[in-house]
Amino acid sequence: NQFFCLFCLLSTLSFHLQINLLNKAQKLKLITSHTLLCVGAGGWSPLDSDHYQWLQVDLGIRKQVTAIATQGRYSSSDWTTRYRLLYSDTGRNWKPYHQDGNIWVSTAFTGNSNTESVVRHDLQHAIVARYLRIIPLDWSEEGRIGLRIEIYGCPYWADVINFDGQGVISYRFKMKKMKILKDVIALKFKTAESEGVILHGEGQQGDYITLELRRGRLLLQINLGSNQYGSILGHTSVTSGSLLDDHHWHSVVIERYRRNVNFTLDQHTQHFRTNGEFDHLDLDYEVQAALIRNFKGCMESINYNGDNITDLARRKKLDTSSFRNLTFSCVDSHTFPVFFNATSFLQLSGRREHNMVSVGFQFRTWNPNGLLLFSSLADGMLEIALNDGKVTAHINVTQLSCVLHVSGSGLNDGEWHDVRFLAKENFAMLTIDGDEASAVRTNAPIQITTGGTYHFGGKCYFLWTQASPFQRSFQGCMQLIQVDDQLADLTAVEQGRLGAFENVSLDMCAIIDRCMPNHCEHGGRCTQTWNSFSCSCDGTGYTGATCHTSVYEQSCEAYKHLGRSSDLYWIDPDGSGSLGPFKVICNMTEDKVWTTVVNNLPAQTSVTGSSRERRTVLQLNYSATMEQISAITSSAEHCEQHVAYSCRMSRLLNTPDGTPYTWWVGRANEKHFYWGGSAPGIQKCACGIERNCTDPKYHCNCDADQKQWREDSGLLVYKDHLPVSQVAVGDTNRPGSEAKLTVGPLRCQGDRSYWNAASFNTPSSYLHFSTFQGETSADISFYFKTSAPYGVFLENLGNTDFIRLELKSPTVVSFSFDVGNGPVELNVHSPTPLNDDQWHRVSAERNVKEAILQLDQQYREVRPAPEQGHTRLELYSQLYVGAAGGQRGFLGCIRSLKMNGVTLDLEERAKVTPGVKPGCSGHCTSFGMYCRNGGKCVEKYNGYSCDCSGTAYDGPFCTKDVGGFFEAGTLVRYNLVPDVVVAASSLDSKSVVQSLPTETNLTREDLAFSFSTSSAPSILLYISSRTQDYMAVVLRQNGTLQLRYNLGGLREPFTVDLDQRNLANGQPHSVNITRVERDIYVQVKEDIIHSLSVPHVFSEEHDSNLPGENTLFLGKVFETGQIDPVLIEKYNTPGFVGCLSRVQFNSIAPLKAALRTQVPAPVSHQGKLVESNCGASPLTIPPILGLIMLIIMFDYLKCSSNLELE
Repeated sequence: NQFFCLFCLLSTLSFHLQINLLNKAQKLKLITSHTLLCVGAGGWSPLDSDHYQWLQVDLGIRKQVTAIATQGRYSSSDWTTRYRLLYSDTGRNWKPYHQDGNIWVSTAFTGNSNTESVVRHDLQHAIVARYLRIIPLDWSEEGRIGLRIEIYGCPYWADVINFDGQGVISYRFKMKKMKILKDVIALKFKTAESEGVILHGEGQQGDYITLELRRGRLLLQINLGSNQYGSILGHTSVTSGSLLDDHHWHSVVIERYRRNVNFTLDQHTQHFRTNGEFDHLDLDYEVQAALIRNFKGCMESINYNGDNITDLARRKKLDTSSFRNLTFSCVDSHTFPVFFNATSFLQLSGRREHNMVSVGFQFRTWNPNGLLLFSSLADGMLEIALNDGKVTAHINVTQLSCVLHVSGSGLNDGEWHDVRFLAKENFAMLTIDGDEASAVRTNAPIQITTGGTYHFGGKCYFLWTQASPFQRSFQGCMQLIQVDDQLADLTAVEQGRLGAFENVSLDMCAIIDRCMPNHCEHGGRCTQTWNSFSCSCDGTGYTGATCHTSVYEQSCEAYKHLGRSSDLYWIDPDGSGSLGPFKVICNMTEDKVWTTVVNNLPAQTSVTGSSRERRTVLQLNYSATMEQISAITSSAEHCEQHVAYSCRMSRLLNTPDGTPYTWWVGRANEKHFYWGGSAPGIQKCACGIERNCTDPKYHCNCDADQKQWREDSGLLVYKDHLPVSQVAVGDTNRPGSEAKLTVGPLRCQGDRSYWNAASFNTPSSYLHFSTFQGETSADISFYFKTSAPYGVFLENLGNTDFIRLELKSPTVVSFSFDVGNGPVELNVHSPTPLNDDQWHRVSAERNVKEAILQLDQQYREVRPAPEQGHTRLELYSQLYVGAAGGQRGFLGCIRSLKMNGVTLDLEERAKVTPGVKPGCSGHCTSFGMYCRNGGKCVEKYNGYSCDCSGTAYDGPFCTKDVGGFFEAGTLVRYNLVPDVVVAASSLDSKSVVQSLPTETNLTREDLAFSFSTSSAPSILLYISSRTQDYMAVVLRQNGTLQLRYNLGGLREPFTVDLDQRNLANGQPHSVNITRVERDIYVQVKEDIIHSLSVPHVFSEEHDSNLPGENTLFLGKVFETGQIDPVLIEKYNTPGFVGCLSRVQFNSIAPLKAALRTQVPAPVSHQGKLVESNCGASPLTIPPILGLIMLIIMFDYLKCSSNLELE
C-alpha cells in the first residue's frame, strides 16, 4: 500500500478548519475541549494547559492509520513533549493505542522539544479508525501546550454486517458434503455482548467447527472425528483473548492444515494440534455465521477459504431470510463508559431530601476491594462497596446501621456486573446481575432522607470524611449509571454542564487483562489485580515470577555432578523450553552415567496369527514423549536398545534376499529392516554379522524357519533411529508358528550439552551466534572458570536495547540490560574470589515481572520490573560470546551455555574460530571433592571420573560398600608379602597368582571394616607377621568386641574389650582402628569412641613395630606356624557367620579384591562367599547418643594377661 498524509498541519502558517482530504473536498472537524487559543496562528494551543485538554481529529470515514508526526506551535514557546493517542470509529468509546513494547499501559509517545523539529512515530501495528484523539501529558516549561500534527495512512474499506441477535447467514458449499484438508477463516467482529456464536459448521459423522464468545473470551472448538471405538476423542477446545465485549474491532484468523492449527486473535497466535487421528474436516453443505446463542454485534470481511461471505451477503448471494432488518453498517452502542483510577471520582446529582434512594450501574474490575458509591444522607451515609469480590451495601443513619451482603463471589473477574440498589422507609434491597432470586432484602426500621449528591469511585469519601477509610478507591470501569431511575447524561458531564469529576477518563474503558496473553509459562495459573499479576507455579515443575525456570536438572549427568547416586529422577533437558519435565532412571556407574527410559511392552510378548497381509503391530509407549526422548538422544554420546525375537517356525527378516516379514519403526516413523546387533542398511541380525547363525545360509537364526525355539537378539545402537515405537510382526499364522518379542528400555549414556565447552585464550577472541530471541522472557545459564580478574561473558545489542553478562571484578558478576526503560544492572558479590580456576555457575533471567541474577545457586539479586515500562527486548546484532564491542574480553573456559533452553554448540564454533579452542580441561579442581573414601579424581575430556581401585568402595563416587556374606567355614586370605606366589592348591577354591608390591610401614596400621552377625564367638580379622606378632579382632562368647595385639615379643598379648555390649545382635557395626607406634585409636561407630595409649616404657628389645605383615585373614584363620592357641581354641571354629563389608587395611581392600576377580590380586577364598552389603546396611535400632571418650592406659609393669581400664 502507498501511505500518504491523511491530515496535514505541519509547517503551515495558519490553522485551517477546511482541509482537502484524499483529493476530495471534505470538512475536517477539529473538536477540542474548552476554548482554542491562537487558531490561525500556526497551530493548536488551548486556553488552559492542564491534563484535561485534548485534540480530536475526524478523518471523515474509517481509514488505516500508520504513522503520526508532531511539531510545536509556530513561532512560539509552545510545544507538547509527551502525548497519548486514542482512536474510535464513532467519536465515542475510545480505545488507547498500545505499542507492542508496552503491553499494559497505553503508549506515551515522545513529542517535541522545540517548535520547529518534526517528530514522527511509525505505528508498530496500524489502526483502523475514523476519529483520533491526542491527549497532551507533558508540555513546554517555557510556554504552554502547542501542537501541529500530520497523520499518515491509506484508505480502508470493508463490507460490514450488523447482527441483531436474530439473524443467521448460511454459506452453502457447492457440494452437499465437503471433505476439507485445509481451512483459512478470517473475520473481524465487535460487540458489547459477552456471549454469542460467531461461526458454526458440522457434519453427519460428528465433525464440527465452532467459533463463539463465552464470558468475553473467544472459544474455538474443532473436531475432526473420533475413532470407531471412541477411545481416541477428536474434540479440541482452545480459548483466546478476554474483555472482547468492549465494542471495539477484533481480528480473527484460523489457519488449519490437517491437524495443525494457527489460531490468531489481534496479532497473538496460538499454535496447537487437534486431538484424534484424522486430518479432514467433514462438513455438510453449509457453514453458518451467528446462530444458537446468536451473536449480537458487527462483523466485517468474513472470509471462508477464499470466499468473501460479507460481500456475497451484500450482493444477496446467500440466505439471509432470518434477518428482520439486514443492515450493512455497524449500529453504535449507546453505552458511555467511565474509567476510574485510584485518584478518580465522579459526582452526580439526585433528588434532595427525598425518602427513597434508587441507584444502578454496571462495573468491571480486577480488584477484589473498592468503594463503588458513597452518598451523604441527611442524617447518615450510604456506601456500596466491593469486599473480597462481593458487593455489600452499608446504610448508616441515626442510631441504626444496616449492612446488606450479597451472596456469591468473584465479581472482580473483569466482566461487566450489574448493581441495583433501592432503599426507602423500612425497606432496602440489593440486586446483582438482575438475579432477583438471590437479591438481599431487609425490613429494618430505617428512615431515608437523601442528601442529593452521589460520588462514584471513592476518592471524595476519603477526602471529605473525617474517619479513616475502610475501603480502597475503585479502579475499573462503570457504565449505564442511573440515579433516581434516570440514566445519567455523561455527555453533559463531559461538557461541564452537569456534575463534576476528577482524573476520570470519560467515554473510555481502559481495563487491561494482564493475564491475556498469559505470561505465566508452562501451565502456570495467572491471577491479577488492577496494577499487577502473579503466577502460581504449583505442580508445574517450574518456578519464578512467571514459572519460567525449571526446578529440575537437565540430565542424569547433571545430577551425578551434584553428588547424587543412582535413582529415579525428574529431568528437564531444555530447561525453560517447551518440553516438560519427565521421569527417568539414572544409573551412575564408575565411569559412565546411563539414562533409562522404560516402555510398556512386557518381556516375551507372544505374537500369533500374523501374516504379511495382516501384520500384528505392537505399539510401544514410553514414560516420556517422543519429543522428550529426542532431547535425550540428541545430546547423548551413545544410545542403545536391546531387542529379542524368539521364534518357532516364524521368520524374521527373510534373509538373505527376501522381503522382511517383520520390521520396526523408529522415532521418525520410518520403517527399519535391520535387527539388534546389526546396523542401518544391513538386512541382518547379530548372528549374520558375527557369522555364527544356526543355519549359515541365512543371516538370522529365525529365518531358518525351524521347529525348535531360536532367538535373534542384540543391541540397536544407531541413536537417530531410536527409540523403537512399533514392531510389525508378519509370520506367525502357520500351524505351529509362534514368536515372542522383547524390546528393552532405551538406555543413553552421557550428555554432550552439559560438557560442551570452549576455551578463550586471548582477550580479543570470541564466538558469534545468531541474534538472541528473548523479547518478553529470557534466561541464560552457563559455567565458567578463569584465573583472570574480569571479562565479558556474552553480549547482544539492539538500537538502544542490549543484554550483557560479565565478570566485573574477581568477586562480582554483573547482568545488565535495557528494554527501553533505561539501563538496568544487577550485581552479585561472592565472598571468595571467582578467578580461582574452578567452575562457577551463573544463571540470569529477565521477564515482564523481574530480573534475577544467581551465582553458584547461592548468591542472588532480584530486581522488580517497572509496572508501567516497556517489556520487549529488541535485539538485532549477533550474539557475541567471550568479547564484543571493545569490551574487556574473557580469558578462561565457558561450558554448557544455554539460552532459553537451547544449548549453544560452543565446541563446533570454536573449531573454526582463531583464539578459541574446543573443550576445557581441569574438571577435578571443581568436582574432585565428590570422590569420597580415598577415591582419586581422574580427568576426562568431557568431565571426570572417580578411581576407586585403591579403596574398599565402588560406585561413581566411591561410596558404594563392597561386602560379602560368610557362611560357616568361609574365609578370605590375602598375601601381604611382596613377590610371594600363593598356591591355588592350598585351598579348594579359586586363587589368583600375582606378585604385587605392597607398602610396608612397621610402625603404623590403619584398619576399617563393618560387620553384622548373630553368631559368636568368631574371628573377624587376623593379621600375621613373619614372627609370632599378630593383630586380631574377635567377637567373644558374649558378643563383645575384643582387640588382641602382640607386639615386640610380649609374654601375653594385649587384649582390650572395645565394647561392653553384645554386638552379635544382627545389626551393622563399623570399626576403625589406627595404631601409630605405641598409640592405638579405636572407633566403634554408634558413637562410642575408644582411645588406647601405650606408654614409652618398653625396653629396647620390645619395640612398637609389627614386623613384616605376612597374611591377612577374614572370617577364619588357616595358617601354618605358631599361632596364639587362645584364638584357635576359642574363636576359630566354626568361623565367622555373617556379613563383612568395606574392609580396608592400609592401602589394601582384601574383601573387594576377593569379590572383584577381574582385577589380579594375591587373594583367595575358601568356602562360599556371596557379595552383599548387609554388613553396612542402615541401623534398625536407635544408636547410642553422644560421644564417650575412653582413654585406656597400658602399663607394661602391671600387665600380665589382662588390662586395667581407667
